[in-house]
Amino acid sequence: MTPGARLAAAIEVLAAIEAERRPAADTLKAWGLAHRFAGAGDRAAIAGLVYDSLRRMASAAFLLDSERPRAVVLGMLRLERKLDAAAIARLFDGSRYAPSPLDEAELAALAGATLAGAPPWIAGDYPEWLDPYLARVFGEVRAEEGAALASRAPLDLRVNSLKSDRGSALSALAHLDARATRWSPLGLRILLGADAKSPGIHAEPAFIKGWIELQDEGSQLAALLSGARPGEWAIDLCAGAGGKTLALAAMMNNRGELIATDDDKRRLAPIHARIARSGARIIDVRTPRGGVDVLADLKGRADLVLIDAPCTGIGAWRRHPDAKWRLRPGALEVRIGEQAALIECAACLIKRQGRIVYVTCSLLREENQEQVQGFLARHPDFAAMPPADVVRPLAEPDAFCSAALVSPEGLLMTPRRTGTDGFFVSVLRAA
Repeated sequence: MTPGARLAAAIEVLAAIEAERRPAADTLKAWGLAHRFAGAGDRAAIAGLVYDSLRRMASAAFLLDSERPRAVVLGMLRLERKLDAAAIARLFDGSRYAPSPLDEAELAALAGATLAGAPPWIAGDYPEWLDPYLARVFGEVRAEEGAALASRAPLDLRVNSLKSDRGSALSALAHLDARATRWSPLGLRILLGADAKSPGIHAEPAFIKGWIELQDEGSQLAALLSGARPGEWAIDLCAGAGGKTLALAAMMNNRGELIATDDDKRRLAPIHARIARSGARIIDVRTPRGGVDVLADLKGRADLVLIDAPCTGIGAWRRHPDAKWRLRPGALEVRIGEQAALIECAACLIKRQGRIVYVTCSLLREENQEQVQGFLARHPDFAAMPPADVVRPLAEPDAFCSAALVSPEGLLMTPRRTGTDGFFVSVLRAA
């Protein structure tokens, strides 16, 4: 497919997403099945255009003064891909399969329009209803924080210390230009250009042998900040596909007991193959069974309970840009209730001097600091550990504390401040 044909396809997919209100991944898959002539490279390029358009949907529409899919794609090419009006006009030339030529208004907007004077939710590309929530956290720089969440994420990997080390993994992935992450001593990062196709990590020998796992650096840090140690009893209460579970097993050096569970057994499905590949031997996966309490035998026994809590997912918008436009105010209230219930469950599992590690990929105070404040008010026998003590396992602990947003309740990472996905981490120790 020509570049123009790929743009026309991206406009078509965006129109389908708007009309059908389906997730972008589902709509792209349906488009690919209906257009089997499109090769893998074409599909990847179209997906990149669609996701970049979703990342910049509000600012692109503002630039072109239109919310039509064509206008959003035009604005994205100017704002995200940094093409000038002349370069965009060459792509929109009306040739076979390409979009129709630009009209005078489009040319004028691409040549002279700016985001000057745009409100924060436009400049930051997030839903307007979230503006007061983000203002509570970031104040006058909330647009800049939002814009960082609208950029494409790098591809991050965690080295599995049960089977390899970072030097060996770097050598194995030298052909992908992998480099060490700044904060995580186990992390590797592969930078991706705006229209680059993600490398096939699952086909790499290092992945097949269990040396590496796909995991954002922020997620790696959340596991590291737990301070998991060999010989402990640990529980991953919201294990999902097992990313943090495997990180904990490696930190524990296959010594101790590590229980992984999740209230949705479907999310646990991938964990078994990942455990087998990783070489972890201490993980006991407990799949929920109806109303049975699969953790009943662990009350008051755990040294560590990790809660990777369900949340609004704002911190992961770089990877799921369509999710931010589907997020509704009612979802926040639901998540807050789920989070409070999970922390209460963890409190029953912890023994004296044990630790609850509360993690979200949200940036909102309601899901982060205020959840911790509420828990501590209900449980005066717990206290939040000082962030300066929690960051010791990181590569540059002092610099990380300076970069992150630090509060008495915990640490907040953001793409703008730490170069990671957005994560909040609080470590709560029992008396």
